Amino acid sequence: MDGGFSSSSSSSSGGNFKLYEQLELQEFPDKFVVKSVEAPDQGFVIARRDGTIEPLDGDSSSASPSKTSTIYGVVGTIRLLAGNYLLVITSRIEVGNYLGFPVYRVTSMKFLSCNEVLKLSTAQEKKDEAYFMALLKTVQSTPGLYFSYETDLTLNFQRRRKLIEGWMAKPLWKQADPRFVWNKNLLDELIEFKLDGFIIPLLQGSFQTTQLKLKDLPVTLTIFSRRCTRRLGTRMWRRGANLEGDVANFIETEQLAEFEGFKSSLLQIRGSIPLLWEQIVDLSYKPRLKIIDDEQTSNVVERHFHDLFQRYGETIAVDLTDKHGDEGELSKAFANETQNLPNVRYVPFDFHHICGNSNFENLKVLYEQLSELLEKQGYFLVDAEGNILEDQKGIVRSNCIDCLDRTNVTQSYLAQKCLDAQLQRMGVLDSTESITVFDEEYQKFRTLWAEHGDEISLEYAGTYALKGDLVRYGKQTFGGMIRDGMSALSRYYLNNFQDGIRQDAADLISGHYTVRRDGSVRQMESFSYLPVASALLIGGLTLTSFTLQQAGRNAHQFMSSVLWAGMTAGLAAVVKANGRQFCSRPRLCGLV
Repeated sequence: MDGGFSSSSSSSSGGNFKLYEQLELQEFPDKFVVKSVEAPDQGFVIARRDGTIEPLDGDSSSASPSKTSTIYGVVGTIRLLAGNYLLVITSRIEVGNYLGFPVYRVTSMKFLSCNEVLKLSTAQEKKDEAYFMALLKTVQSTPGLYFSYETDLTLNFQRRRKLIEGWMAKPLWKQADPRFVWNKNLLDELIEFKLDGFIIPLLQGSFQTTQLKLKDLPVTLTIFSRRCTRRLGTRMWRRGANLEGDVANFIETEQLAEFEGFKSSLLQIRGSIPLLWEQIVDLSYKPRLKIIDDEQTSNVVERHFHDLFQRYGETIAVDLTDKHGDEGELSKAFANETQNLPNVRYVPFDFHHICGNSNFENLKVLYEQLSELLEKQGYFLVDAEGNILEDQKGIVRSNCIDCLDRTNVTQSYLAQKCLDAQLQRMGVLDSTESITVFDEEYQKFRTLWAEHGDEISLEYAGTYALKGDLVRYGKQTFGGMIRDGMSALSRYYLNNFQDGIRQDAADLISGHYTVRRDGSVRQMESFSYLPVASALLIGGLTLTSFTLQQAGRNAHQFMSSVLWAGMTAGLAAVVKANGRQFCSRPRLCGLV
Protein backbone atom coordinates (compact mmCIF):
# COMPACT_ATOMS: atom_id res chain seq x y z
CA MET A 1 0.00 0.00 0.00
CA ASP A 2 1.19 3.56 -0.67
CA GLY A 3 1.15 6.66 1.50
CA GLY A 4 2.82 4.96 4.47
CA PHE A 5 -0.14 3.02 5.80
CA SER A 6 -0.78 -0.59 6.62
CA SER A 7 -3.73 -2.93 6.99
CA SER A 8 -4.75 -4.04 10.43
CA SER A 9 -4.33 -7.64 11.53
CA SER A 10 -6.33 -7.08 14.72
CA SER A 11 -9.48 -5.67 13.09
CA SER A 12 -12.52 -7.75 12.33
CA SER A 13 -11.81 -7.30 8.62
CA GLY A 14 -8.31 -7.86 7.28
CA GLY A 15 -8.67 -5.07 4.73
CA ASN A 16 -9.41 -2.33 7.26
CA PHE A 17 -7.09 0.66 7.36
CA LYS A 18 -5.09 1.24 10.54
CA LEU A 19 -3.07 4.24 11.67
CA TYR A 20 0.37 4.05 13.22
CA GLU A 21 -0.20 3.89 16.97
CA GLN A 22 3.30 4.05 18.42
CA LEU A 23 4.99 7.30 17.48
CA GLU A 24 8.30 8.86 18.46
CA LEU A 25 9.07 12.59 18.51
CA GLN A 26 12.74 13.49 18.10
CA GLU A 27 13.85 17.07 18.72
CA PHE A 28 16.92 18.50 16.98
CA PRO A 29 18.22 22.11 17.03
CA ASP A 30 16.88 22.72 13.52
CA LYS A 31 13.96 20.30 13.16
CA PHE A 32 11.41 17.94 14.68
CA VAL A 33 11.21 14.35 13.44
CA VAL A 34 8.04 12.26 13.84
CA LYS A 35 8.37 8.57 13.03
CA SER A 36 6.52 5.34 13.51
CA VAL A 37 8.00 2.87 15.99
CA GLU A 38 6.38 -0.03 14.10
CA ALA A 39 7.79 1.14 10.75
CA PRO A 40 10.86 3.33 11.49
CA ASP A 41 11.28 4.34 7.84
CA GLN A 42 7.84 6.00 7.89
CA GLY A 43 7.54 9.55 9.19
CA PHE A 44 8.24 13.17 8.40
CA VAL A 45 10.51 16.09 9.26
CA ILE A 46 9.31 19.60 10.09
CA ALA A 47 11.81 22.46 10.08
CA ARG A 48 11.90 24.57 13.24
CA ARG A 49 12.70 27.73 11.31
CA ASP A 50 9.46 28.01 9.34
CA GLY A 51 7.58 24.71 9.63
CA THR A 52 8.39 23.30 6.19
CA ILE A 53 7.42 19.61 6.05
CA GLU A 54 9.27 16.83 4.23
CA PRO A 55 8.54 13.10 4.32
CA LEU A 56 11.26 11.00 5.94
CA ASP A 57 13.72 10.03 3.22
CA GLY A 58 15.05 6.96 4.99
CA ASP A 59 18.46 8.43 5.76
CA SER A 60 19.01 8.49 9.47
CA SER A 61 20.57 11.65 10.86
CA SER A 62 24.14 11.35 12.04
CA ALA A 63 23.39 13.67 14.96
CA SER A 64 21.58 12.49 18.05
CA PRO A 65 18.36 14.22 19.03
CA SER A 66 18.47 16.50 22.05
CA LYS A 67 15.22 14.93 23.26
CA THR A 68 13.13 11.90 22.34
CA SER A 69 9.58 11.40 23.59
CA THR A 70 6.53 9.26 22.90
CA ILE A 71 3.48 10.86 21.32
CA TYR A 72 0.15 9.26 20.48
CA GLY A 73 -0.86 11.03 17.32
CA VAL A 74 -0.38 14.01 15.03
CA VAL A 75 -3.42 16.31 15.08
CA GLY A 76 -2.18 18.55 12.27
CA THR A 77 -0.51 21.85 11.51
CA ILE A 78 -1.61 25.47 11.49
CA ARG A 79 0.27 28.31 9.83
CA LEU A 80 0.25 31.69 11.57
CA LEU A 81 2.10 34.92 10.78
CA ALA A 82 5.61 33.72 11.53
CA GLY A 83 5.62 30.02 10.79
CA ASN A 84 3.98 26.69 11.35
CA TYR A 85 2.78 25.01 14.54
CA LEU A 86 2.51 21.24 14.85
CA LEU A 87 -0.16 19.89 17.21
CA VAL A 88 0.52 16.47 18.73
CA ILE A 89 -1.28 14.26 21.25
CA THR A 90 0.90 13.88 24.35
CA SER A 91 -1.43 11.70 26.43
CA ARG A 92 -4.62 9.71 25.95
CA ILE A 93 -6.90 7.32 27.79
CA GLU A 94 -8.81 4.33 26.43
CA VAL A 95 -12.51 4.82 27.19
CA GLY A 96 -14.06 1.71 25.64
CA ASN A 97 -14.74 0.39 22.17
CA TYR A 98 -17.08 1.18 19.32
CA LEU A 99 -18.24 -1.82 17.28
CA GLY A 100 -15.20 -3.76 18.49
CA PHE A 101 -12.59 -1.01 17.89
CA PRO A 102 -10.74 0.70 20.78
CA VAL A 103 -11.71 4.35 21.38
CA TYR A 104 -9.42 6.90 23.03
CA ARG A 105 -10.01 10.32 24.55
CA VAL A 106 -7.31 12.97 24.25
CA THR A 107 -6.13 14.03 27.72
CA SER A 108 -3.37 16.44 26.65
CA MET A 109 -2.05 18.06 23.48
CA LYS A 110 0.88 20.32 22.71
CA PHE A 111 1.75 22.77 19.95
CA LEU A 112 5.35 22.60 18.74
CA SER A 113 6.48 26.03 17.52
CA CYS A 114 8.31 26.24 14.19
CA ASN A 115 8.51 30.02 14.05
CA GLU A 116 12.14 31.11 14.45
CA VAL A 117 11.60 33.72 11.70
CA LEU A 118 9.52 35.55 14.31
CA LYS A 119 12.79 37.23 15.28
CA LEU A 120 12.67 39.12 11.97
CA SER A 121 9.03 40.22 12.32
CA THR A 122 7.82 43.74 13.06
CA ALA A 123 6.65 44.74 16.52
CA GLN A 124 3.01 44.60 15.44
CA GLU A 125 3.46 41.16 13.86
CA LYS A 126 5.02 39.93 17.11
CA LYS A 127 2.06 41.32 19.04
CA ASP A 128 -0.43 39.67 16.68
CA GLU A 129 1.47 36.38 16.79
CA ALA A 130 1.44 36.50 20.59
CA TYR A 131 -2.38 36.76 20.50
CA PHE A 132 -2.63 33.82 18.10
CA MET A 133 -0.30 31.79 20.31
CA ALA A 134 -2.54 32.57 23.30
CA LEU A 135 -5.44 31.16 21.29
CA LEU A 136 -3.42 28.01 20.57
CA LYS A 137 -2.97 27.51 24.32
CA THR A 138 -6.75 27.62 24.64
CA VAL A 139 -7.02 25.04 21.85
CA GLN A 140 -4.60 22.72 23.68
CA SER A 141 -7.16 22.26 26.48
CA THR A 142 -10.14 21.56 24.17
CA PRO A 143 -12.42 19.05 25.97
CA GLY A 144 -14.16 15.97 24.60
CA LEU A 145 -11.84 14.93 21.73
CA TYR A 146 -12.00 11.25 20.68
CA PHE A 147 -10.23 9.09 18.13
CA SER A 148 -9.44 5.54 17.10
CA TYR A 149 -6.43 4.12 15.30
CA GLU A 150 -8.47 1.36 13.68
CA THR A 151 -11.76 2.85 12.53
CA ASP A 152 -13.41 6.14 11.63
CA LEU A 153 -15.63 7.36 14.46
CA THR A 154 -17.49 10.08 12.56
CA LEU A 155 -19.88 7.68 10.78
CA ASN A 156 -22.82 6.26 12.70
CA PHE A 157 -23.53 2.52 12.61
CA GLN A 158 -26.38 2.66 10.10
CA ARG A 159 -24.45 4.83 7.66
CA ARG A 160 -21.29 2.74 7.77
CA ARG A 161 -23.29 -0.43 7.14
CA LYS A 162 -24.59 1.12 3.89
CA LEU A 163 -21.14 2.02 2.52
CA ILE A 164 -19.77 0.34 -0.57
CA GLU A 165 -17.42 -2.60 -0.19
CA GLY A 166 -13.81 -1.56 0.21
CA TRP A 167 -14.66 1.75 1.87
CA MET A 168 -13.06 0.68 5.16
CA ALA A 169 -9.74 0.10 3.37
CA LYS A 170 -9.43 3.81 2.56
CA PRO A 171 -7.33 6.09 4.81
CA LEU A 172 -9.37 7.17 7.82
CA TRP A 173 -9.47 10.82 6.75
CA LYS A 174 -11.07 9.78 3.45
CA GLN A 175 -13.70 7.68 5.23
CA ALA A 176 -14.70 10.44 7.63
CA ASP A 177 -17.78 12.66 7.55
CA PRO A 178 -16.20 16.13 7.27
CA ARG A 179 -18.99 17.66 9.37
CA PHE A 180 -17.63 15.93 12.45
CA VAL A 181 -13.84 16.12 11.93
CA TRP A 182 -12.74 18.66 14.54
CA ASN A 183 -9.22 19.01 13.10
CA LYS A 184 -10.23 19.03 9.41
CA ASN A 185 -8.62 22.44 8.87
CA LEU A 186 -5.31 21.19 10.33
CA LEU A 187 -4.83 18.21 8.02
CA ASP A 188 -4.11 19.89 4.66
CA GLU A 189 -0.30 19.66 4.75
CA LEU A 190 -0.28 16.09 6.05
CA ILE A 191 -2.66 15.12 3.25
CA GLU A 192 -0.53 16.97 0.69
CA PHE A 193 2.50 14.85 1.59
CA LYS A 194 0.42 11.62 1.65
CA LEU A 195 1.17 10.93 5.31
CA ASP A 196 -2.03 8.87 5.57
CA GLY A 197 -0.77 6.59 8.33
CA PHE A 198 -0.34 9.61 10.63
CA ILE A 199 -3.59 11.48 9.89
CA ILE A 200 -6.01 11.13 12.81
CA PRO A 201 -9.54 12.51 12.35
CA LEU A 202 -10.48 13.83 15.79
CA LEU A 203 -14.11 13.95 16.83
CA GLN A 204 -15.45 16.34 19.46
CA GLY A 205 -18.43 15.13 21.41
CA SER A 206 -19.07 12.55 24.07
CA PHE A 207 -18.44 8.81 24.39
CA GLN A 208 -20.03 6.92 27.30
CA THR A 209 -20.36 3.17 27.63
CA THR A 210 -21.47 0.70 30.30
CA GLN A 211 -22.31 -2.97 30.79
CA LEU A 212 -25.88 -3.79 31.78
CA LYS A 213 -27.03 -7.11 33.22
CA LEU A 214 -30.72 -7.64 32.64
CA LYS A 215 -32.17 -10.95 33.85
CA ASP A 216 -28.56 -12.26 33.91
CA LEU A 217 -28.13 -11.33 30.24
CA PRO A 218 -25.17 -9.04 29.34
CA VAL A 219 -25.98 -5.95 27.25
CA THR A 220 -23.43 -3.31 26.20
CA LEU A 221 -24.89 0.19 26.03
CA THR A 222 -23.01 3.06 24.37
CA ILE A 223 -23.93 6.72 23.89
CA PHE A 224 -21.82 8.44 21.26
CA SER A 225 -22.31 12.10 20.33
CA ARG A 226 -20.69 13.84 17.36
CA ARG A 227 -20.43 17.63 17.34
CA CYS A 228 -20.60 19.42 13.98
CA THR A 229 -17.81 21.89 13.17
CA ARG A 230 -19.64 23.97 10.55
CA ARG A 231 -20.90 26.52 13.09
CA LEU A 232 -18.52 25.80 15.92
CA GLY A 233 -18.33 28.12 18.88
CA THR A 234 -19.44 29.21 22.31
CA ARG A 235 -22.90 29.51 23.79
CA MET A 236 -23.63 33.22 23.28
CA TRP A 237 -21.43 33.96 20.27
CA ARG A 238 -22.82 31.18 18.07
CA ARG A 239 -26.59 31.13 17.97
CA GLY A 240 -29.08 30.14 15.30
CA ALA A 241 -28.04 29.46 11.70
CA ASN A 242 -25.77 30.93 9.05
CA LEU A 243 -26.93 31.62 5.50
CA GLU A 244 -26.04 28.06 4.43
CA GLY A 245 -28.43 26.61 7.01
CA ASP A 246 -25.74 25.30 9.39
CA VAL A 247 -26.78 25.72 13.02
CA ALA A 248 -24.89 26.23 16.27
CA ASN A 249 -24.38 23.31 18.65
CA PHE A 250 -25.54 20.74 16.09
CA ILE A 251 -24.93 17.29 17.56
CA GLU A 252 -25.74 13.80 16.31
CA THR A 253 -26.25 11.39 19.21
CA GLU A 254 -26.22 7.63 18.74
CA GLN A 255 -27.43 5.14 21.34
CA LEU A 256 -26.05 1.68 20.55
CA ALA A 257 -27.23 -1.51 22.28
CA GLU A 258 -25.34 -4.80 21.71
CA PHE A 259 -26.44 -8.27 22.80
CA GLU A 260 -25.09 -11.65 21.64
CA GLY A 261 -24.10 -10.34 18.21
CA PHE A 262 -27.23 -8.23 17.74
CA LYS A 263 -26.56 -4.52 17.34
CA SER A 264 -29.23 -1.83 17.43
CA SER A 265 -28.77 1.92 17.20
CA LEU A 266 -31.02 4.96 17.63
CA LEU A 267 -30.01 8.35 16.22
CA GLN A 268 -31.24 11.68 17.57
CA ILE A 269 -30.02 15.17 16.71
CA ARG A 270 -30.05 18.56 18.40
CA GLY A 271 -29.28 22.03 17.08
CA SER A 272 -30.04 25.69 17.57
CA ILE A 273 -33.29 27.07 16.12
CA PRO A 274 -32.41 27.43 12.40
CA LEU A 275 -33.33 31.09 12.06
CA LEU A 276 -31.06 34.14 11.90
CA TRP A 277 -30.96 35.34 15.51
CA GLU A 278 -28.55 36.49 18.18
CA GLN A 279 -28.25 36.97 21.94
CA ILE A 280 -25.33 39.30 22.62
CA VAL A 281 -23.91 39.37 26.16
CA ASP A 282 -24.34 42.72 27.90
CA LEU A 283 -23.68 41.95 31.60
CA SER A 284 -27.36 41.10 32.19
CA TYR A 285 -28.09 37.58 33.43
CA LYS A 286 -30.33 36.77 30.46
CA PRO A 287 -29.56 38.99 27.43
CA ARG A 288 -32.46 39.80 25.10
CA LEU A 289 -32.96 37.60 22.05
CA LYS A 290 -33.03 39.37 18.71
CA ILE A 291 -34.46 37.83 15.54
CA ILE A 292 -32.66 39.23 12.51
CA ASP A 293 -35.14 40.22 9.83
CA ASP A 294 -33.62 39.00 6.57
CA GLU A 295 -35.14 38.08 3.24
CA GLN A 296 -32.97 34.94 3.25
CA THR A 297 -34.61 33.49 6.40
CA SER A 298 -37.00 31.11 4.60
CA ASN A 299 -34.17 29.84 2.39
CA VAL A 300 -31.99 29.26 5.46
CA VAL A 301 -34.66 27.14 7.16
CA GLU A 302 -35.36 25.24 3.95
CA ARG A 303 -31.64 24.50 3.39
CA HIS A 304 -31.28 23.25 6.95
CA PHE A 305 -34.17 20.79 6.80
CA HIS A 306 -33.37 19.70 3.24
CA ASP A 307 -29.90 18.71 4.44
CA LEU A 308 -31.43 16.77 7.34
CA PHE A 309 -33.83 14.97 5.02
CA GLN A 310 -30.99 13.96 2.70
CA ARG A 311 -29.03 12.50 5.61
CA TYR A 312 -31.64 11.17 8.02
CA GLY A 313 -35.07 11.10 6.38
CA GLU A 314 -38.21 12.82 7.65
CA THR A 315 -37.67 15.10 10.65
CA ILE A 316 -39.75 15.53 13.81
CA ALA A 317 -38.74 18.99 15.06
CA VAL A 318 -39.39 19.05 18.83
CA ASP A 319 -39.25 22.65 20.08
CA LEU A 320 -38.82 22.77 23.88
CA THR A 321 -38.66 26.56 24.26
CA ASP A 322 -41.02 28.66 26.38
CA LYS A 323 -44.09 29.92 24.54
CA HIS A 324 -44.00 33.43 26.02
CA GLY A 325 -41.53 36.32 26.15
CA ASP A 326 -38.47 36.41 23.89
CA GLU A 327 -38.36 32.62 23.63
CA GLY A 328 -42.00 32.62 22.64
CA GLU A 329 -41.36 35.07 19.79
CA LEU A 330 -38.50 32.90 18.52
CA SER A 331 -40.60 29.75 18.84
CA LYS A 332 -43.47 31.37 16.95
CA ALA A 333 -41.15 32.42 14.11
CA PHE A 334 -39.75 28.86 13.97
CA ALA A 335 -43.26 27.39 13.78
CA ASN A 336 -44.25 29.77 10.99
CA GLU A 337 -41.21 28.89 8.88
CA THR A 338 -41.70 25.12 9.18
CA GLN A 339 -45.45 24.89 8.54
CA ASN A 340 -45.12 24.62 4.74
CA LEU A 341 -41.92 22.56 4.60
CA PRO A 342 -42.14 19.01 3.24
CA ASN A 343 -40.84 16.12 5.35
CA VAL A 344 -40.90 18.18 8.59
CA ARG A 345 -43.32 17.76 11.51
CA TYR A 346 -43.06 20.67 13.96
CA VAL A 347 -44.01 19.72 17.55
CA PRO A 348 -44.07 22.49 20.19
CA PHE A 349 -43.63 21.44 23.84
CA ASP A 350 -43.27 24.07 26.57
CA PHE A 351 -40.88 22.14 28.78
CA HIS A 352 -40.74 24.63 31.65
CA HIS A 353 -44.52 25.00 31.80
CA ILE A 354 -45.31 21.27 31.63
CA CYS A 355 -42.33 19.74 33.45
CA GLY A 356 -41.05 22.57 35.64
CA ASN A 357 -37.89 21.66 37.54
CA SER A 358 -39.00 18.33 38.94
CA ASN A 359 -41.79 16.66 36.93
CA PHE A 360 -39.61 14.55 34.67
CA GLU A 361 -42.39 12.04 34.12
CA ASN A 362 -44.55 14.70 32.49
CA LEU A 363 -42.48 14.08 29.36
CA LYS A 364 -44.93 11.24 28.79
CA VAL A 365 -47.25 13.97 27.44
CA LEU A 366 -44.72 14.62 24.68
CA TYR A 367 -44.11 10.91 24.12
CA GLU A 368 -47.82 10.25 23.66
CA GLN A 369 -47.86 12.93 20.95
CA LEU A 370 -44.91 11.33 19.19
CA SER A 371 -45.39 7.60 19.77
CA GLU A 372 -46.96 6.77 16.39
CA LEU A 373 -44.39 8.86 14.51
CA LEU A 374 -41.54 7.28 16.47
CA GLU A 375 -42.82 3.81 15.70
CA LYS A 376 -42.81 4.62 11.97
CA GLN A 377 -39.29 6.00 12.15
CA GLY A 378 -38.03 2.95 14.03
CA TYR A 379 -34.38 2.22 14.80
CA PHE A 380 -31.52 0.39 13.11
CA LEU A 381 -31.13 -3.32 13.88
CA VAL A 382 -28.61 -5.92 12.68
CA ASP A 383 -28.61 -9.59 13.69
CA ALA A 384 -25.63 -11.73 14.70
CA GLU A 385 -25.01 -12.73 11.06
CA GLY A 386 -24.86 -9.11 9.95
CA ASN A 387 -28.27 -9.06 8.27
CA ILE A 388 -30.11 -5.75 8.46
CA LEU A 389 -33.49 -6.41 10.10
CA GLU A 390 -34.70 -2.83 10.39
CA ASP A 391 -33.71 0.67 9.24
CA GLN A 392 -34.25 3.95 11.05
CA LYS A 393 -36.30 5.93 8.54
CA GLY A 394 -36.36 9.38 10.13
CA ILE A 395 -34.97 11.50 12.97
CA VAL A 396 -36.10 13.48 16.01
CA ARG A 397 -34.51 16.92 16.13
CA SER A 398 -34.79 18.47 19.61
CA ASN A 399 -33.98 22.03 20.59
CA CYS A 400 -34.38 24.46 23.46
CA ILE A 401 -32.49 27.76 23.48
CA ASP A 402 -29.02 26.37 24.21
CA CYS A 403 -29.81 22.81 23.06
CA LEU A 404 -28.22 21.60 26.29
CA ASP A 405 -30.31 21.15 29.42
CA ARG A 406 -33.97 20.68 28.44
CA THR A 407 -32.79 18.97 25.26
CA ASN A 408 -30.69 16.41 27.13
CA VAL A 409 -33.53 15.56 29.52
CA THR A 410 -35.90 15.02 26.59
CA GLN A 411 -33.47 13.02 24.50
CA SER A 412 -32.73 10.70 27.42
CA TYR A 413 -36.47 10.06 27.94
CA LEU A 414 -37.04 9.22 24.27
CA ALA A 415 -33.89 7.07 24.26
CA GLN A 416 -35.18 5.06 27.22
CA LYS A 417 -38.48 4.37 25.46
CA CYS A 418 -36.63 3.22 22.36
CA LEU A 419 -34.21 1.08 24.39
CA ASP A 420 -37.16 -0.84 25.79
CA ALA A 421 -38.30 -1.64 22.24
CA GLN A 422 -34.76 -2.60 21.17
CA LEU A 423 -34.25 -4.93 24.13
CA GLN A 424 -37.65 -6.53 23.57
CA ARG A 425 -36.85 -7.10 19.88
CA MET A 426 -33.46 -8.67 20.72
CA GLY A 427 -35.08 -11.02 23.24
CA VAL A 428 -33.61 -9.51 26.40
CA LEU A 429 -36.95 -8.26 27.74
CA ASP A 430 -40.48 -9.55 27.37
CA SER A 431 -42.94 -7.49 25.32
CA THR A 432 -44.37 -5.79 28.43
CA GLU A 433 -41.11 -5.23 30.33
CA SER A 434 -39.10 -2.02 30.68
CA ILE A 435 -35.56 -1.26 31.82
CA THR A 436 -37.13 1.05 34.42
CA VAL A 437 -38.08 -1.94 36.64
CA PHE A 438 -34.42 -2.94 37.01
CA ASP A 439 -33.37 -0.26 39.50
CA GLU A 440 -29.61 -0.72 39.40
CA GLU A 441 -29.37 -1.07 35.62
CA TYR A 442 -31.78 1.81 35.03
CA GLN A 443 -29.57 3.96 37.24
CA LYS A 444 -26.58 3.07 35.03
CA PHE A 445 -28.59 4.17 31.99
CA ARG A 446 -29.51 7.46 33.65
CA THR A 447 -25.94 8.11 34.79
CA LEU A 448 -24.66 7.50 31.27
CA TRP A 449 -27.02 10.15 29.85
CA ALA A 450 -26.27 12.61 32.67
CA GLU A 451 -22.51 12.36 32.11
CA HIS A 452 -23.08 12.69 28.37
CA GLY A 453 -25.05 15.90 29.01
CA ASP A 454 -22.28 17.30 31.20
CA GLU A 455 -19.63 16.70 28.56
CA ILE A 456 -21.65 18.32 25.76
CA SER A 457 -22.41 21.31 27.99
CA LEU A 458 -18.73 21.78 28.88
CA GLU A 459 -17.89 22.07 25.18
CA TYR A 460 -20.51 24.71 24.37
CA ALA A 461 -21.18 26.58 27.63
CA GLY A 462 -18.02 25.80 29.62
CA THR A 463 -19.92 24.31 32.59
CA TYR A 464 -21.77 21.16 33.58
CA ALA A 465 -25.33 20.77 32.34
CA LEU A 466 -28.26 22.15 34.31
CA LYS A 467 -31.18 19.85 35.15
CA GLY A 468 -28.75 16.92 35.36
CA ASP A 469 -30.71 15.63 38.37
CA LEU A 470 -33.78 15.09 36.19
CA VAL A 471 -31.74 12.77 33.99
CA ARG A 472 -29.79 11.11 36.80
CA TYR A 473 -32.57 10.67 39.38
CA GLY A 474 -35.81 11.72 37.69
CA LYS A 475 -36.24 14.59 40.17
CA GLN A 476 -34.47 17.67 41.48
CA THR A 477 -32.31 17.15 44.60
CA PHE A 478 -31.00 19.79 47.01
CA GLY A 479 -27.42 19.00 46.00
CA GLY A 480 -28.43 19.30 42.36
CA MET A 481 -29.98 22.71 43.02
CA ILE A 482 -26.70 23.91 44.52
CA ARG A 483 -24.73 22.51 41.61
CA ASP A 484 -27.10 24.07 39.07
CA GLY A 485 -26.77 27.41 40.83
CA MET A 486 -22.97 27.25 40.71
CA SER A 487 -23.05 26.22 37.05
CA ALA A 488 -25.44 29.07 36.21
CA LEU A 489 -23.10 31.59 37.86
CA SER A 490 -20.12 30.06 36.07
CA ARG A 491 -21.95 30.33 32.74
CA TYR A 492 -22.66 33.99 33.43
CA TYR A 493 -18.99 34.70 34.16
CA LEU A 494 -17.66 32.71 31.19
CA ASN A 495 -20.19 34.11 28.72
CA ASN A 496 -19.44 37.70 29.70
CA PHE A 497 -15.71 37.65 30.41
CA GLN A 498 -14.06 34.61 28.78
CA ASP A 499 -15.98 33.40 25.74
CA GLY A 500 -14.62 36.02 23.36
CA ILE A 501 -11.22 34.31 23.60
CA ARG A 502 -12.77 30.84 23.38
CA GLN A 503 -14.72 31.87 20.28
CA ASP A 504 -11.60 33.25 18.60
CA ALA A 505 -9.78 29.98 19.35
CA ALA A 506 -12.65 27.99 17.79
CA ASP A 507 -12.73 30.23 14.70
CA LEU A 508 -8.96 29.96 14.27
CA ILE A 509 -8.73 26.19 14.64
CA SER A 510 -11.79 25.47 12.48
CA GLY A 511 -10.60 27.66 9.62
CA HIS A 512 -13.41 30.20 9.84
CA TYR A 513 -10.64 32.76 10.29
CA THR A 514 -7.54 32.63 8.08
CA VAL A 515 -4.34 34.29 9.24
CA ARG A 516 -2.98 36.83 6.75
CA ARG A 517 -0.01 39.15 6.96
CA ASP A 518 -2.09 42.27 6.50
CA GLY A 519 -2.66 43.59 10.00
CA SER A 520 -6.26 42.37 10.11
CA VAL A 521 -5.99 41.53 13.80
CA ARG A 522 -5.23 45.14 14.69
CA GLN A 523 -8.41 46.30 12.99
CA MET A 524 -10.52 43.94 15.09
CA GLU A 525 -8.70 44.62 18.33
CA SER A 526 -10.98 45.71 21.14
CA PHE A 527 -10.29 47.30 24.51
CA SER A 528 -12.02 46.02 27.61
CA TYR A 529 -13.15 48.81 29.91
CA LEU A 530 -14.20 46.36 32.60
CA PRO A 531 -11.05 46.57 34.78
CA VAL A 532 -11.27 50.38 34.82
CA ALA A 533 -15.03 50.36 35.49
CA SER A 534 -14.66 47.72 38.21
CA ALA A 535 -11.91 49.70 39.93
CA LEU A 536 -14.01 52.87 39.86
CA LEU A 537 -17.13 51.08 41.15
CA ILE A 538 -15.24 49.39 43.98
CA GLY A 539 -13.51 52.68 44.82
CA GLY A 540 -16.84 54.51 44.83
CA LEU A 541 -18.48 51.92 47.08
CA THR A 542 -15.50 51.96 49.44
CA LEU A 543 -15.51 55.77 49.73
CA THR A 544 -19.29 55.81 50.16
CA SER A 545 -19.03 53.26 52.98
CA PHE A 546 -16.14 55.09 54.63
CA THR A 547 -17.84 58.51 54.53
CA LEU A 548 -21.11 57.01 55.81
CA GLN A 549 -19.24 55.78 58.88
CA GLN A 550 -18.03 59.33 59.46
CA ALA A 551 -21.36 60.95 58.57
CA GLY A 552 -22.61 61.18 62.14
CA ARG A 553 -19.84 63.60 63.07
CA ASN A 554 -20.74 66.50 60.78
CA ALA A 555 -22.89 67.56 57.83
CA HIS A 556 -19.86 67.87 55.56
CA GLN A 557 -19.17 64.11 55.84
CA PHE A 558 -22.84 63.38 55.16
CA MET A 559 -22.78 65.45 51.98
CA SER A 560 -19.61 63.61 50.92
CA SER A 561 -21.43 60.30 51.39
CA VAL A 562 -24.34 61.49 49.27
CA LEU A 563 -21.93 62.73 46.57
CA TRP A 564 -19.94 59.49 46.41
CA ALA A 565 -23.11 57.36 46.47
CA GLY A 566 -24.54 59.41 43.61
CA MET A 567 -21.36 59.14 41.57
CA THR A 568 -21.19 55.37 42.17
CA ALA A 569 -24.84 54.91 41.21
CA GLY A 570 -24.30 57.00 38.08
CA LEU A 571 -21.26 54.94 37.10
CA ALA A 572 -23.22 51.72 37.68
CA ALA A 573 -26.00 53.04 35.43
CA VAL A 574 -23.46 53.88 32.71
CA VAL A 575 -21.94 50.39 32.95
CA LYS A 576 -25.40 48.79 32.72
CA ALA A 577 -26.42 50.93 29.75
CA ASN A 578 -23.20 50.09 27.91
CA GLY A 579 -22.90 46.47 29.06
CA ARG A 580 -21.72 45.14 25.70
CA GLN A 581 -18.60 47.32 25.85
CA PHE A 582 -17.49 45.66 29.08
CA CYS A 583 -17.75 42.06 27.91
CA SER A 584 -15.21 39.77 26.28
CA ARG A 585 -15.92 39.93 22.54
CA PRO A 586 -14.46 37.88 19.66
CA ARG A 587 -11.86 39.78 17.65
CA LEU A 588 -11.44 37.56 14.60
CA CYS A 589 -14.92 36.93 13.18
CA GLY A 590 -18.31 38.57 13.38
CA LEU A 591 -21.59 36.87 14.21
CA VAL A 592 -21.49 34.68 11.12
